[in-house]
Amino acid sequence: MGFSIPHLLVVLAIVMVVFGTKRLRNLGTDLGGAIKGFRTAIKDGEDGKKLDDDEDQAIDGEVTAKKTDKV
Repeated sequence: MGFSIPHLLVVLAIVMVVFGTKRLRNLGTDLGGAIKGFRTAIKDGEDGKKLDDDEDQAIDGEVTAKKTDKV
């Protein structure tokens, strides 16, 4: 049992009456801006975090040489 088109239209009409079209428009604009900002931040984070393989760079807490103790 799922929702059909008439059920969804009734729910949409009730939501529009309760919240109003202006509030729904503002909500949609805010949600779209948040998603766009999130995608931009993810893209910038991926571009800025890449390390060059040619250079020997140590990350904080990275083990650069492993010493073994022989008993």
